[in-house]
Amino acid sequence: MKRKKFFITTAIDYTNDIVHVGHAYQKILADAIARYHREKGDGVHFLTGTDEHGQKVAKSAKKKDLSPKEYVDKIAAADKDEWDCLNISYDRFIRTTDPDHKKLVKKFWQKVKANGDIYLDEYQGLYCEGCEAFMEETDLVDGRCPFHQQQKPIQLKEKNYFFRLSKYQPFLEKQLKIKGFVFPESKRKEALSFVERGLKDFSISRHLDWGIPVPDDPKQTIYVWFDALLNYLTYGEQKKCWPADIHVLGKDNLRFHAIYWPAMLKSAEYPLPKTIIAHDFLSLNGKKVSKSLGNIIQPSELVKQFGVDAIRYYFLRFGPLQNDVDISTNKIKEVYNADLANGLGNVVARIAKLAENHNLEFESDYTKTSLSTDVGQAIEKHDINNALKLIWQALSRIDNYINQERPWESASKAKKTLEQLITKGEAINTIREIACLLRPFLPQTAAKIEEQFKGPKVKAQKPLFPRLT
Repeated sequence: MKRKKFFITTAIDYTNDIVHVGHAYQKILADAIARYHREKGDGVHFLTGTDEHGQKVAKSAKKKDLSPKEYVDKIAAADKDEWDCLNISYDRFIRTTDPDHKKLVKKFWQKVKANGDIYLDEYQGLYCEGCEAFMEETDLVDGRCPFHQQQKPIQLKEKNYFFRLSKYQPFLEKQLKIKGFVFPESKRKEALSFVERGLKDFSISRHLDWGIPVPDDPKQTIYVWFDALLNYLTYGEQKKCWPADIHVLGKDNLRFHAIYWPAMLKSAEYPLPKTIIAHDFLSLNGKKVSKSLGNIIQPSELVKQFGVDAIRYYFLRFGPLQNDVDISTNKIKEVYNADLANGLGNVVARIAKLAENHNLEFESDYTKTSLSTDVGQAIEKHDINNALKLIWQALSRIDNYINQERPWESASKAKKTLEQLITKGEAINTIREIACLLRPFLPQTAAKIEEQFKGPKVKAQKPLFPRLT
């Protein structure tokens, strides 16, 4: 039987510097969803990568006395190392300097131009170098870009190629009224409100050396956002898996993905992605994660301190899916000890020790309960933190039963409790079910639990999460 296709992407990271902890949430979130669909038996395609053209990259390379290509090669390799340390199971790490991507971008440009949606004109106005985007006065907060407060937008005057975004206003209004096209609902309403205020055509070329040359006009390069958004289509065309089922990205990318991208696809006669998930921001110790503030932390630093699955759990359980979230190493440590060391790790260790001490044997299979259904439904609704909450509630019920029965007090109590927990399979079954449900979230931990409880006997192992002092 042919497997159902499932295509999920993250935003690709800009290569003006190595990724930091602020980029990690969307990768972990997308990875958990991708792993869940693999467990379902779907034919999963999971894409991430790097956005390597544009003015900021060229400037960063010059500061390092490197060519732009030499510079992005180093950044892309470092970024891959960061995602690998978080156990991100991407199927392709795409780079916008890849030959197949450049070929697709030129093909796409020519299709849009043939449909009458590209024209040459002069632009004069505000330009945010941080976003590499033109801005209106109404976009600014106290005269600055809301996402790049450290620098003022510059006045720019250029003769560029433009995309007829205004032509697609009725189409976009209709599309953005579809509930579920953008998640969460607040972000859908935000994008719709922006469209309803009136759309202007936007510039899609620049007078830069570092970028993909405009077909038939090599003096200009294709605007970095117009180029970068097409990475999804490069892979989708290659693997015949377009349209994407889910794009996962940060809220600063919402306008490009929920407005510009659908209009571009419509112009070139491609189907639209099914869902765009736009999460909120993550701050560190109450401050935006920023190189200029000197508070950059790479994901690998947190993994060294707490372990990969602990970081994955923290971000998935308490990450900024629908609200801005502040993190700190102290908060991670508190959650680690409460939920992982005293929670999951302790319950697994207690049941394993009880089974080992009484030399019990049991069947190797487990039976799915309503827990599997409930967790699956939460993931399908993108309610990832609640999916984990349901699992931890099941762990708590087992722990509470053991505490209530206190099997260590006498042999008769131990026998009664063990009959309920082990012989009748309630706890063993639940632990095995939980191990299976944890595969998308904590893959290494899930594998350790499954190995320990595969039967017919249990042998207690060292703690899954040693308590931190």
